[in-house]
Amino acid sequence: MPADRRHVAGAGPPLIVACALRIEQAALRSAGRGAPERFAVLRTGMGPRAAERAVTRALERPALAGAAVLATGFCAGLVPGMHPGDLVVAEETRDPRGTVACTGAALLAEALARAAPGRTVHTGVLTGADHVVRGQERAHLRATGAVAVDMESAATLWTAAGGAHERGARPVAAVRVIVDAPEHELVRIGTVRGGISAFRVLRAVLPAFYEWHRSLLLPRR
Repeated sequence: MPADRRHVAGAGPPLIVACALRIEQAALRSAGRGAPERFAVLRTGMGPRAAERAVTRALERPALAGAAVLATGFCAGLVPGMHPGDLVVAEETRDPRGTVACTGAALLAEALARAAPGRTVHTGVLTGADHVVRGQERAHLRATGAVAVDMESAATLWTAAGGAHERGARPVAAVRVIVDAPEHELVRIGTVRGGISAFRVLRAVLPAFYEWHRSLLLPRR
């Protein structure tokens, strides 16, 4: 899917915010003020293969070379007590191909708490799946230490981080909004019931993504 490009000319590292669904893209488009000079919202389509293809193509574009990549959108929470509209910040993403450590997760969580006051921000492992996860499969994933699951974040970050090669060469992060939780299970992940709340949260937190991106310019301690 083509990237929604904004201000792609100019100095500074670009920022790609990747999502899968049109409704996620719409939320991100509606809150675009304060974006970096080189910024793109990339709608990848659903599933890990679609995410991998779309991110690979985007990073091949000269205007987006060296971009930081942040995967976002909706997810299913795995921990009892989670609610639709809660936020998940990945400390790492995980799928069968391996694990990718995220950049600046603590700072990102703090920025999200300021951007969405009153919303709970969870941190931990965000695991990947190639299908909608329900029932006992949730419990199994929770037993691995994961706090949430979605179909694109792990593939997006694995691709952006260079797979098994060149780890750490590119800042990557993942932020997801819960639409589906153990006590609030949807009939299907595309149902936007808890999604109305999640849409509003996603629209509100884009400035926190920009704050994370600006922090990448600061000297590392």
